[in-house]
Amino acid sequence: MDQKRAGKLGNRSLIVFLLTMAFMACKNEVKNNLEEEALNEIVYVAPDVFEFGFNLNDYIVKRDTIRYGDSFGLILERNKIGYPKIFHIAEKAKDTFDIRRLQVGKPYTLLCSKDSLEIPKCFIYQPNVEEYVVVNFHDSIHAYTSRKPIKYVERVATGVVTTNISNALVDQGLSVRLAYKMADEIYAWTIDFNRLQKGDRFKVIYTDKYIDDTIYAGIQNVKAAYMEYNKEPFYAFKFETDSVRKFTDFFNEEAKNLRRAFLKAPVQFSRISSRYNLNRRIAYYGFALKPHKGTDFAAAIGTPIMATANGTVIESKYKGGNGNYVKIRHNGTYETQYLHMQKRKVKVGQFVKQGEVIGWVGMTGNTGGPHVCYRFWKNKKQVDPLREKLPEAEPISENLKAKYFEFIKPIKAQLDSIPFPQDNPQETIKEHLISQI
Repeated sequence: MDQKRAGKLGNRSLIVFLLTMAFMACKNEVKNNLEEEALNEIVYVAPDVFEFGFNLNDYIVKRDTIRYGDSFGLILERNKIGYPKIFHIAEKAKDTFDIRRLQVGKPYTLLCSKDSLEIPKCFIYQPNVEEYVVVNFHDSIHAYTSRKPIKYVERVATGVVTTNISNALVDQGLSVRLAYKMADEIYAWTIDFNRLQKGDRFKVIYTDKYIDDTIYAGIQNVKAAYMEYNKEPFYAFKFETDSVRKFTDFFNEEAKNLRRAFLKAPVQFSRISSRYNLNRRIAYYGFALKPHKGTDFAAAIGTPIMATANGTVIESKYKGGNGNYVKIRHNGTYETQYLHMQKRKVKVGQFVKQGEVIGWVGMTGNTGGPHVCYRFWKNKKQVDPLREKLPEAEPISENLKAKYFEFIKPIKAQLDSIPFPQDNPQETIKEHLISQI
């Protein structure tokens, strides 16, 4: 009897044990299922991305560019909007934006509903990298023009010329556009960039422009520069001489204008292949005397040729050994001529400004290679422009000089404190944020 009872108790213990184990297993399974469901409910939330004043996460974003044959209506029709609504949108928006002004190649963005239909709610057109036009028809229809945030970063740069100034800038990791600024805007009248020598040095304080913090929009402004050319210093400070017309120019440390009446050369970054020489003899002609009354600037075919000063075109034609050429009268004293052009851009009687493109380098007429023969007249006689003492532009007026000297004092101190690369290679490029709009 005791054995039988003991057996029953043992069976009950086993049953209790098995039930307990089953319950624990069930409990763990329920717990695991709940945890899994909780994990499944965790949704990744993308960070907000704002552009054009909209959170792009709220829309399906479609980007494209205006193609040939595109119109505002055609773009919206391709994206499931009917013409009655298109006409209504165009009518409401016309006071702010003329939809006929869409240009081929310009980007546009459609902000569409975040569902299977993807119906456009907003059309955004970018006529340039800074501005954009919003035509919003999500609830009510309205249009407006706005600008992307712009940041200006002031930088300083230095370099030492080994071959040319472009390479000196590239060696420092800088934009070659700065070379064009220095050659065309600052020192075009005082330094011949075709004759830079190894060891010539420069310093520049300038401002870079960025859109949306990351899109580089070029050099906005050159504040000041220093060029050591053939061991002679040349300072340049940008100064506003007319606050009404916002006219600025570059002046040196003595308030003298760096501009001259004539550019040093009619083409950028070329080399002189033949100089003005009245005693030239050519082997091909049996060493006969063949005076060369021009200065030849060798450059690739298609290189722009610029007027070296303001003036009126008095000849523009093709003639014999001159090929295509243009002649400009600048005043009663000076005239210039540009020979062997591939193509002429200006006509007789047209007024041209200094630096304006008047044609392109070619090989027309008698020439052994692509170049422009630049001829210079003074009082109806051809002279060597590189040996002439050409007139200077007007200096700063006396009533502005005190203001000018006070203005350049801290800038000159900043320029003088900038080390050249060999002095401190780690200090050749600096930058700091100066403004953001």
